[in-house]
Amino acid sequence: MAEQEKETAARQGWMGLLARAPEAMLMALWNRVEERPAFDWLRAPETGGVMVRGRAGGTGAPFNLGEMTVTRCALALADGTVGHAYVQGRSRAKAEAAALIDALMQTAAADTIRALVLDPLAAQMAERSEGRAARAAATKVEFFTLVRGED
Repeated sequence: MAEQEKETAARQGWMGLLARAPEAMLMALWNRVEERPAFDWLRAPETGGVMVRGRAGGTGAPFNLGEMTVTRCALALADGTVGHAYVQGRSRAKAEAAALIDALMQTAAADTIRALVLDPLAAQMAERSEGRAARAAATKVEFFTLVRGED
């Protein structure tokens, strides 16, 4: 059972990365993959909305934060491997690429896809996040209290 949990966690990791990735970043890396397998649509890309929920302080009662646009699809490779994708936004091309990557990550091509797409994508996303954090840190204001000596 532990092996299945590891596989599930790994798949959640790459699917989350693909879902959050900016389209331009993902498509630039995906275009480096030379061999694209044939596939059949199980569910062609379709765009819709989902309700995003939040929790106050991360632990409070859930509340509806708002709606977000997502595109989803599912496909099957010739060998029967199924790939799914739910991505932010309205890009059908990004959803197709994410579903193909998901399917290929379940095949013998996983190491190649990881090296060409997922690892560079994770590095670029981390770099982007660090840059955003650094810009935010530059605006941080430190408040402190001076002792006035009137005690």
